Amino acid sequence: MFARNVTLHVKPNQTKEITSKIDKEILPILRKADGFKDLITMSRENNETVGISLWNSKEQADAYNKNSFPQVTKVLEPFLTGVPEVRTYEVSGSTSHKFVAV
Repeated sequence: MFARNVTLHVKPNQTKEITSKIDKEILPILRKADGFKDLITMSRENNETVGISLWNSKEQADAYNKNSFPQVTKVLEPFLTGVPEVRTYEVSGSTSHKFVAV
């Protein structure tokens, strides 16, 4: 399993709007992507929102990054103060997905 951690620096007072955009426009894009398993979003008071998406494989996450993430960035751009920061990880375990790396 593989994870993408995307940090968004949100304009002041736009956290609710960006959360709505993620739910209504970004999540449907993710659900259509091969290998997508789950999305966890979190927001902090300092206008930072983090999304962690889980994927079956690094290759599938990379394909999403290449083919769909530019569209996602364009949708979110009006609410951001900078560019999204993307970090990737190999998942070593997940209790909710009953996954343990071998």
